[in-house]
Amino acid sequence: MGRIANKTLLAVFAGLLALAGNAQAQKFPSRPVTLIVPWPAGGSTDVLMRALATATEKHLGQSIVIENRAGAAGTLAPTQMATSGSPDGYTVAQIPITMFRVPVMTKSAFDPVKELTWIIGLTGYTFGIVVREDAPWKTFAEFLADAKANPGKINYGTPGAGTSLHITMAQIGKQQGINWVHVPFKGNAETTNAVLGGHIHAVADSTGWAPLVNSGKLRLLVTWGASRTKSWPSVPTLREAGIDIVSVSPFGIAGPKGMDPAVVKALHDAFKSGLDEPSYVTVMTKLDQEKFYLNSADYQAYAVRTAAEERRSILDLGLVQN
Repeated sequence: MGRIANKTLLAVFAGLLALAGNAQAQKFPSRPVTLIVPWPAGGSTDVLMRALATATEKHLGQSIVIENRAGAAGTLAPTQMATSGSPDGYTVAQIPITMFRVPVMTKSAFDPVKELTWIIGLTGYTFGIVVREDAPWKTFAEFLADAKANPGKINYGTPGAGTSLHITMAQIGKQQGINWVHVPFKGNAETTNAVLGGHIHAVADSTGWAPLVNSGKLRLLVTWGASRTKSWPSVPTLREAGIDIVSVSPFGIAGPKGMDPAVVKALHDAFKSGLDEPSYVTVMTKLDQEKFYLNSADYQAYAVRTAAEERRSILDLGLVQN
């Protein structure tokens, strides 16, 4: 009889805990939500995520506070959030594709697939290679030819080791038999200053370079999408240049593992509504980015698939640190 009573009490207690959790989830959010942008302020990711936060707030019913915490090619802050943050939904982060690469490159035990709750897939980037307007290369073919003829003498900047910019440039180099030098920076502001100052020959980055390309201070040699961009239709793609690579680096938003499904749904639904707000669409169009929406389940599946693909790519390029 005592055992039955104990089991009954445990069942009642478990039910009360579930009800308490549901009640808490139903109140979510009762205060502002922090959205970590793991890149410096002013870059294309920061601009886009701020626009999304503003567009999403009215659907969430609370303000969304952007927190810029750059480092380790966009992986430092999301990793810290995953390992030490609360899964209450009040702190989430933009998750760059580098989250699948850097743990492999550094032989880390961190597993992004298992350590994160995948909330929503958002968009991908428009990437390209830019040089100064007075650079000797008028076309990407000329740039490749010079790099091939001068091993180790042509360098390029990116927002960090393990980013899609670094990985794709390494893939291009391997395919074309080019030995060029990678110079990692923290973000767009640093790479722009470096190329304008003549400290590096080129920059591989997302559309943070757009204003300087449009003003004629930088020359866009090639873009990396499946087709030519809307903003720069005269600029060829990598495929048109004879290199069969498409690189757009899709990203989204995730939180620490163990988040309540009801909280995940509340965040997903609010951000999904934000994606359709005209103010956000305007900024996305200005950055020449396309929607890459994935619901929570599909984003989780994408994470599993991409983690495996990026592991193979890192190993193939020999980028694992000794």
